[in-house]
Amino acid sequence: MGKKGKGGVAAAAAATEPEPVVDPNAPPPPEPVPPVSMLYCGVCTYPPEYCEFGSSLTRCKDWLKDHHPNLFDKYYSEEALQTKVGTLSLEAQSKLEKDVAKKEVKAEAKAEAALKKKMASQVIIKRSERNKRKCITTVFGLEAFDIDLKKAAKQFASKFATGASVTKNPQGLEEIVISGDVSDEVLEMIENQVGVLKGIPADNVELVEEKKKKAAE
Repeated sequence: MGKKGKGGVAAAAAATEPEPVVDPNAPPPPEPVPPVSMLYCGVCTYPPEYCEFGSSLTRCKDWLKDHHPNLFDKYYSEEALQTKVGTLSLEAQSKLEKDVAKKEVKAEAKAEAALKKKMASQVIIKRSERNKRKCITTVFGLEAFDIDLKKAAKQFASKFATGASVTKNPQGLEEIVISGDVSDEVLEMIENQVGVLKGIPADNVELVEEKKKKAAE
């Protein structure tokens, strides 16, 4: 008889191995645990039970009451509040209320200041002449209205089928430079809030023209 190869030996050994024995009395395998679904506040983005540690508790409570009244009752009903502060001294309760009120006033003042700054900002659309009667259009000030300059530049490039990029001006501030005279079209896009160009009041946009200086004779 010929010698068996390594493959034949392994197959023979596998064939002689006993089948695993299943214990009929063994407990069934555990059921898979489904993922936990978390709820986050639509105002401060904390879980509702942690909103009190943020700076907008009043608005958080209003949001929770409108969207999840059952949870609002769980955390902020009279009974829930009594249970929560029942273990605090009167001095501690007073301090807690004052701290929350201070945080809310501070947050509202900060938000109001940011809004005033935004409303006072200007978007400048400038048309500039270059050599051989070529023009470029520069757009400055979009970031004051929380607009992503790279996305806006990409939108302009696609809209006008031309080059558009984010560069820094001589003052070191970022602006968008578009090839060609498209200043009127850019103004129209902003007024119509096309694409990413949203939230800019028309009164905050100004069109200017910068002509190429003539060489001294």
